Amino acid sequence: MARVLLFGRLADLAGWRERQVEAESLVALRADLSKADPDLGEALRGPSVQVALDKVLVRGDRTLTPDSEVAFLPPMSGG
Repeated sequence: MARVLLFGRLADLAGWRERQVEAESLVALRADLSKADPDLGEALRGPSVQVALDKVLVRGDRTLTPDSEVAFLPPMSGG
Protein backbone atom coordinates (compact mmCIF):
# COMPACT_ATOMS: atom_id res chain seq x y z
CA MET A 1 0.00 0.00 0.00
CA ALA A 2 1.27 3.43 -0.89
CA ARG A 3 1.80 5.98 1.87
CA VAL A 4 -0.22 9.14 1.14
CA LEU A 5 0.63 12.44 2.83
CA LEU A 6 -1.47 15.60 2.80
CA PHE A 7 -0.16 18.98 3.88
CA GLY A 8 -1.66 22.35 4.81
CA ARG A 9 -5.24 23.04 3.84
CA LEU A 10 -5.50 19.66 2.10
CA ALA A 11 -4.94 17.85 5.41
CA ASP A 12 -7.35 20.22 7.15
CA LEU A 13 -10.02 19.55 4.53
CA ALA A 14 -9.56 15.76 4.65
CA GLY A 15 -9.26 15.49 8.42
CA TRP A 16 -6.13 13.35 8.12
CA ARG A 17 -2.46 13.86 7.27
CA GLU A 18 -1.25 10.36 6.50
CA ARG A 19 -2.92 7.22 5.24
CA GLN A 20 -2.03 3.92 3.59
CA VAL A 21 -3.89 3.52 0.29
CA GLU A 22 -3.86 0.79 -2.32
CA ALA A 23 -3.68 2.17 -5.85
CA GLU A 24 -1.78 1.24 -9.00
CA SER A 25 -1.19 4.77 -10.30
CA LEU A 26 -1.49 8.44 -9.39
CA VAL A 27 -4.61 8.74 -11.54
CA ALA A 28 -6.22 5.80 -9.74
CA LEU A 29 -5.17 7.22 -6.37
CA ARG A 30 -6.76 10.61 -7.10
CA ALA A 31 -9.93 8.87 -8.31
CA ASP A 32 -10.15 6.76 -5.15
CA LEU A 33 -9.57 9.78 -2.89
CA SER A 34 -12.16 11.79 -4.85
CA LYS A 35 -14.72 9.01 -4.60
CA ALA A 36 -14.24 8.76 -0.84
CA ASP A 37 -14.25 12.56 -0.32
CA PRO A 38 -15.54 14.70 -3.21
CA ASP A 39 -14.42 17.96 -1.55
CA LEU A 40 -10.87 16.63 -1.18
CA GLY A 41 -10.98 15.38 -4.76
CA GLU A 42 -11.90 18.82 -6.01
CA ALA A 43 -9.10 20.41 -3.96
CA LEU A 44 -6.55 17.88 -5.29
CA ARG A 45 -7.49 18.88 -8.86
CA GLY A 46 -6.54 22.49 -8.14
CA PRO A 47 -4.03 23.90 -10.64
CA SER A 48 -1.49 24.82 -7.97
CA VAL A 49 -1.49 21.50 -6.09
CA GLN A 50 1.80 19.70 -6.66
CA VAL A 51 2.53 15.99 -6.24
CA ALA A 52 5.75 14.53 -4.93
CA LEU A 53 6.32 10.84 -5.60
CA ASP A 54 9.08 9.43 -3.43
CA LYS A 55 10.17 13.02 -2.65
CA VAL A 56 10.45 14.07 -6.32
CA LEU A 57 7.95 16.50 -7.85
CA VAL A 58 6.10 14.86 -10.74
CA ARG A 59 3.40 15.74 -13.26
CA GLY A 60 0.96 13.45 -14.98
CA ASP A 61 0.40 9.81 -14.18
CA ARG A 62 2.98 7.51 -12.59
CA THR A 63 2.87 3.88 -11.51
CA LEU A 64 2.80 3.29 -7.77
CA THR A 65 4.39 0.44 -5.85
CA PRO A 66 3.59 -0.76 -2.33
CA ASP A 67 6.63 1.24 -1.15
CA SER A 68 5.62 4.51 -2.86
CA GLU A 69 5.21 7.71 -0.89
CA VAL A 70 2.84 10.24 -2.44
CA ALA A 71 2.65 13.75 -1.01
CA PHE A 72 0.05 16.27 -2.13
CA LEU A 73 1.36 19.79 -1.63
CA PRO A 74 -0.99 22.78 -1.55
CA PRO A 75 -0.05 26.14 -3.07
CA MET A 76 2.65 27.88 -1.07
CA SER A 77 2.78 31.57 -0.38
CA GLY A 78 5.96 33.42 0.45
CA GLY A 79 6.66 36.41 2.52
